[in-house]
Amino acid sequence: MASVAQIPDDNIADIQDYKANSLWRLTLRRILRQRSAIVGISILAVIAFLAIFAPVIAPFDPTDVLIGKEEGIRKRQPPCIHLLGCDENQPQHLLGTDGNVRDVFSRMLYGARVSLQIGFIVVTVAAVSGTLLGALAGYVGGTIDNIIMRIMDIFLAFPFLLLAISIVFVLGPGLTNAMLAISIVSMPGYARVVRAAVLSIRETDYVEASRAMGASHFQILIKRILPNAVPPLIVLATLGVATAILDTAALSFLGLGAQPPTPEWGTMLGSERNQLFSAPHLVFVPGIAISITVLAFNLLGDGLRDALDPRLVNAGRDKG
Repeated sequence: MASVAQIPDDNIADIQDYKANSLWRLTLRRILRQRSAIVGISILAVIAFLAIFAPVIAPFDPTDVLIGKEEGIRKRQPPCIHLLGCDENQPQHLLGTDGNVRDVFSRMLYGARVSLQIGFIVVTVAAVSGTLLGALAGYVGGTIDNIIMRIMDIFLAFPFLLLAISIVFVLGPGLTNAMLAISIVSMPGYARVVRAAVLSIRETDYVEASRAMGASHFQILIKRILPNAVPPLIVLATLGVATAILDTAALSFLGLGAQPPTPEWGTMLGSERNQLFSAPHLVFVPGIAISITVLAFNLLGDGLRDALDPRLVNAGRDKG
């Protein structure tokens, strides 16, 4: 039987690739066994489809004011669907029009684009910065660890949304500043998760073996430690997308996020909040859209947590 030293490097690489692919397939099968993950993925697939093909599906430009362009059009017009008995002489608007006589259905479709972009951009910025700080603090330790984590504790000492509002107030209202503020206040959560993972992994046998073989600190951190911190980070990031969408919508509702005429669900909800009884569809439609999107990401996050948690996986295996 050939020893490991006699195996050619190309064969070793092929074996490693095969193991990596098998691990990914196993993880995917675990995820697809989770009903919550399947429901969340299905809902998000529909939302993503509507967002991607919004220019094709939307009957109107989301920022186009329709006064003078359609006969009989008026502001806050109720939904009109010809197939459901709406007068053929009236212009068809599936979700009616808003206070500026813009098509609500078109704005909802483009709002899905904005909300998904907000979620992924915020999570990317927060996860990357938090991972770098948490990995540095956990691996180096000592004074650097204390400085970084005390700064993170200061951020965590303030209420999440209140701190975001303060940052946007300093930077100025706008969607970009709102996303930056949510990223900053979300960063400590990622830093703490990664730091905890690094602290538990850096003294393991395979890390010590890598040190003995002459691997650099950078190689150990990137190739040995951080890959093992990915599962909890993926779960946190998935749940973080929902939080980012919800908090950015809250800032937009307060007038600190997306500015008109940007078709963002929080802005749409905030601009028509006083029309709950006169035009309730203008309040309920964006509110329901936000709720469904947040619910979908939460379901996906719960499914990923159950699929990637080794304790739950082993318990299910033992039960089987």
